[in-house]
Amino acid sequence: MRILVVEDEERIARFIKEGLEEEGYAVDVVGDGAAALDWVDSASYNLILLDVMLPKLNGFEVTRILRQRGVTTPILMLTARDDVDDRVTGLDAGADDYLPKPFAFKELLARIRANVRRGSTVQTINTQLTVADLTLDTVSHIAWRGQREIELTVKEYALLEYLMRHPARPLSRTLIREAVWGFDYVGASNVVDVYVRRLRQKLEKSKQAPLIHTVRGVGYKIDDPV
Repeated sequence: MRILVVEDEERIARFIKEGLEEEGYAVDVVGDGAAALDWVDSASYNLILLDVMLPKLNGFEVTRILRQRGVTTPILMLTARDDVDDRVTGLDAGADDYLPKPFAFKELLARIRANVRRGSTVQTINTQLTVADLTLDTVSHIAWRGQREIELTVKEYALLEYLMRHPARPLSRTLIREAVWGFDYVGASNVVDVYVRRLRQKLEKSKQAPLIHTVRGVGYKIDDPV
């Protein structure tokens, strides 16, 4: 399950991201409203955690634009302003729920589960991605290459899902790193290459044809075998 966190306070964003990843969620983090719209256009999410007070576009504006575009993904708004008028404004804009800060992380998890359940009753989500003979289940986080089951770590899954949501499209290392590890990642610079190598080892076991291709001067893409 993939969640987009839109929060400009790095401390709060990191707290939410780390907590959700420990619960097994794949998490992307962006810090302003305009970036949130771009990310929703380029990826599929099960839920959006959206702060109200944001640079460029506030949470109300982002929600209104997403609903005008036909995006039905559940939106849970986060704000330090626990005002009735704000709650009404957010809900009228198209938000599904509202959680004031500070909040208990257990309550956040419960709200996420409840909103995802409600969202799944009003839309049919295709839970499988397929490229050639590779299938990825976005609920169980298990992949199959033909009849062979492939177990994935949290980050391996997030990387493979991102690649498979953009089949045949060359993706830069920077774009991949920001999508899978977040815009505030400060670890090893070769993390994308390391995880691509791990994925290839799992996907190409038993001498199966390569699906993840290196694009010289750009990065990687997933596509049919050459």
